[in-house]
Amino acid sequence: MKHRYKTYWRLNLMSILFVVVSFISVTLAWFAYSGLSNVATEVDIKAWYIQLEKDGETISNDIVISLSEIYPGMDIIQETVNIKNLGDSNAQVNYKIISARLLGKEEDNYIVDEETNSEYVEDVLAHEYPFHININLNKNYILAKGDESFFNVSISWPLDSDDDTLDSFWGTEAYKFQQEEETKKSLDENYQIKPAIQIVISLTAEQYLETDTTSDINYNLGNTILFDVIDNQKCTDISSTCLKTYVIDVNNKLGDKTVILLPDPNNTYLSGSYYDYNLLYETITNDWNVNTRQLLAEDILKIISTDVINSSLIRDNMSDLIIGNLNYGNRINTEINRAINYNGYYSFINAQFLYLTANDCYWTSSEYDIDNSFAVKSIDDNYSQIYGEDKMVNCKVIPIILANKSNL
Repeated sequence: MKHRYKTYWRLNLMSILFVVVSFISVTLAWFAYSGLSNVATEVDIKAWYIQLEKDGETISNDIVISLSEIYPGMDIIQETVNIKNLGDSNAQVNYKIISARLLGKEEDNYIVDEETNSEYVEDVLAHEYPFHININLNKNYILAKGDESFFNVSISWPLDSDDDTLDSFWGTEAYKFQQEEETKKSLDENYQIKPAIQIVISLTAEQYLETDTTSDINYNLGNTILFDVIDNQKCTDISSTCLKTYVIDVNNKLGDKTVILLPDPNNTYLSGSYYDYNLLYETITNDWNVNTRQLLAEDILKIISTDVINSSLIRDNMSDLIIGNLNYGNRINTEINRAINYNGYYSFINAQFLYLTANDCYWTSSEYDIDNSFAVKSIDDNYSQIYGEDKMVNCKVIPIILANKSNL
């Protein structure tokens, strides 16, 4: 029997603390941030209230994530900041990592500058260490007079990451760091012991401006659109050609000429084995007067990975692993290959992504291995999965619609 040796490490401070390190008050904008995390397991609600007038200046709020107790097998730590717009102007919201310090080694300290961008640091924190720090903003704008967005952070360290050496190395390094900090404190009573890991994130809000890179408020992820595939335009009454569809662009921009639509997975479609996929796809779309393409596993994975708390990679005899941020570089392909190599599948919560759920399986065109292809179906009332289905099994084929925004 293979024994797994793991070093558990704990630092005698609060588990995680969100601290406001800047409080900005300007003539045309104000905000407040309240509800600090306490030592108990219950976490207070956090909120950032913004108010922008017509020509309001950019406002920002720096948040420090201090991890002072982290170890293999820890419960997932999660925090949500509720961002609410109390003003009369629509606002666009963004975040970026300012810096990240992992213990005391220079090579594990990151400063965002001209050479190191925030996206790269976020990807490293999410995937390159045995612990995983994932960040997500559910939408990049907030409409005036009470609209909300949510900024989420999760921190996890699976008990069995399948890399005992890496787990042990980081456990040992954390212990050494703690001892060094306590020694400094013993030599200088005024010395402030540093947390093992500290990340500074800047949340910014500014007036919503209609540029090509601005999020399009008309096409939010999951929005319902009735679309006629024969008339190639929006419609009002569901019929054999007027289909109920859902927006599956994670962040559609004003500069995008098209929007990606997924027909309701619970509709009736032609079904067959994966070997018949191309024929069924062509048969379904033959009379359609709209641009289409085949559904990919990447399409579904991009969507469910926005849930940085519940969407996970499930592997036999190993701990579940939060999927996390997949936006940087070739990360999404690396992630898919990892699932295949571990004979794993992805799980997501139905309530979070109702527009993806279906009791009957539906194919993607992405192959899992020589005998299986990626498909989607519900596991039970609470969870669904993206998994490798036997290519001989009959599943639905659902074309993706690339609808021109000018027709909507």
